[in-house]
Amino acid sequence: MPLTTLKPQVETILSNSKNTVDDRLLAVCELLEAQVPYYNWVGFYFKNGDKNELKLGPYVGAPTDHTIIPFGKGICGQVAVSNKNFVVPDVTAQDNYIACSITVKAEIVIPIFVNGENIGQIDIDSNTPDPFTEADERFLEFVCAKVSEIL
Repeated sequence: MPLTTLKPQVETILSNSKNTVDDRLLAVCELLEAQVPYYNWVGFYFKNGDKNELKLGPYVGAPTDHTIIPFGKGICGQVAVSNKNFVVPDVTAQDNYIACSITVKAEIVIPIFVNGENIGQIDIDSNTPDPFTEADERFLEFVCAKVSEIL
């Protein structure tokens, strides 16, 4: 299924102001994990107040010990500093990778900007080697832009 077919569902979930922001973010995670076969862990990390660290927000997938990630550490921590997308086709080739599970083969992290400031990110792990394409990047940028509108 083309990722673009999920855009209306993402917009519907995020525009439902009857639900809390966390409930809407969790629903987006559930949608992406259920509809994209190679999205095995989907979650959001957000800047933890004034600290130079990320705090885990809503997610679906295996539990993780990585509820706090210092800026610069791991893929997520690097995106918090670089403000750029990070696509990792093979996590074993990354020196600064924080292993969440031995089954994870690839990761994609896309920052979320509010008023030009990087306030968080969507993080997706895949148990499939090198699954992410430019289509994933563009789609997840769309998701992050829509998420930024409700934060």
